[in-house]
Amino acid sequence: MDVVAIVRGRAGGARTGHAGTLDPLAEGVLVLALGRATKSLDRFMATVKRYRTVIDLSAFTNTDDREGERVEVEVADPPDEAAVLAALDAFRGRIMQRPPARSAVKVGGRRAYAMSRRGQSVTLEPRPVEIYELDLVRYQWPTIEITVCCGKGTYIRSLARDIGGHLGTGGHCATLRRTAVGPFTDDQAVPLDDVPQPLGDADLIPLDTAIGRLDEDSPS
Repeated sequence: MDVVAIVRGRAGGARTGHAGTLDPLAEGVLVLALGRATKSLDRFMATVKRYRTVIDLSAFTNTDDREGERVEVEVADPPDEAAVLAALDAFRGRIMQRPPARSAVKVGGRRAYAMSRRGQSVTLEPRPVEIYELDLVRYQWPTIEITVCCGKGTYIRSLARDIGGHLGTGGHCATLRRTAVGPFTDDQAVPLDDVPQPLGDADLIPLDTAIGRLDEDSPS
């Protein structure tokens, strides 16, 4: 996991928070806040997110990523690139999406992932999400690689599952990297193991500066 920005509020303090966690499989950008900056985390969480993912179309899994149990799907006639591009078209814009069973969504006051790991059946209702950009990087059966720019609350694992369902194949995330949280991008990121200990002022972004950058990556 990388850390792209550590935002410092006035007066510092030991309180910490993040602007959106990452799945166990995922890597990439994580924005952290310290001190009074934690009170502004909602503004950072509301930004668009960018991802790059490889989708395996040969199977579904119970976690919608490679960490789950595979359910192989027999595909006698794999889709061609034109079919893949048409499928991507169907998921741009405002869509309804069912979160993965292993997600942080609460069901009756309990986290869905905790219930799922205990073997309990979890049924989550679809909810609206926004996909601003969805582009094909490469396709070679049985995998497709795509980039995604999306709004808050979008699950890329669900997107992988649903693209596969649309194509009549399997679908789960084989790899997943978050490349940006709003204006904070992975080319600015510092590997977690390289974050200085202790942190100094030069390692932190003042809150006013960070908030001033939030509109830089707004979707067109």
